Amino acid sequence: MPRLLAVSDLHVGHAANRQAVLELGSYPDDWLIVAGDVGDTLEQIGWCFDQLASRFAWVGWVPGNHELWSRPGEPSGEARYAQLVALGRQHGVQTPDDPWTRFDGEGGPARIALCFLLYDYSYRPTHVSREGVLAWARDGGIVAMDERLLGHAPHESRDAWCDARVTITEARLAEHAGERFVLVNHWPWRRDLVRFPPRVARYAPWCGTARTADWHLRYDVLAAVHGHLHMRATDWRDGVRFEEVALGYPRHWMADKPLDAYLREVLPGAAEHSPHTVWHR
Repeated sequence: MPRLLAVSDLHVGHAANRQAVLELGSYPDDWLIVAGDVGDTLEQIGWCFDQLASRFAWVGWVPGNHELWSRPGEPSGEARYAQLVALGRQHGVQTPDDPWTRFDGEGGPARIALCFLLYDYSYRPTHVSREGVLAWARDGGIVAMDERLLGHAPHESRDAWCDARVTITEARLAEHAGERFVLVNHWPWRRDLVRFPPRVARYAPWCGTARTADWHLRYDVLAAVHGHLHMRATDWRDGVRFEEVALGYPRHWMADKPLDAYLREVLPGAAEHSPHTVWHR
């Protein structure tokens, strides 16, 4: 029976990560979720899509912030996202704009909801206003690269783009009412899943939207997958499993372990929940 596996934050612009992908084994029966931040350029992303599509029976991907970065003269915002969708389709990789596939292997059936939701700065402290969030982060030494490289055209702001993506995705989830889901997004689904060392704690506003905090209750969710934090963990909320599946930059994973060891089994996955966060090395 096929398994549903997941990984994110492959960051193949780093030589060690690129080599890890090259050395990845073959999984002709298994399915793979890639939860964003494959690379920074179309060349890197296309190369990685090609490598993964040749090793798995099915690959589904959602964008992270790194894929959405653009330099002067390059398409940005929705135009950049359209390039990424076209690139995924070119390499046989399913994207959030494609029909959601149903996984019928062990632990299923489940509709794999590939979501592109962005963030709206709502993961900020209650005493910090939306207008003041950038200054608050800067006072803590955080200047997010997204503010320079992640465009939002034709939307008025990233907040507005996030709002549009959430609305689109809620409508698609409603279309599959009565089904069970594996939810996939790059950014964490809930604020209480965002954990950083103190020196980077003020990066939280770039980590998701509070609008998804109850999706595991509103919908019949078997598991919710995300990346972005580079802190691999399994959490349970209200009996639902949340999986952070990032590989991360070379300093975030153990070079003596192959990439294969970092593929997280989503389904069938863990049958019983732990009251504590389970960290994965």
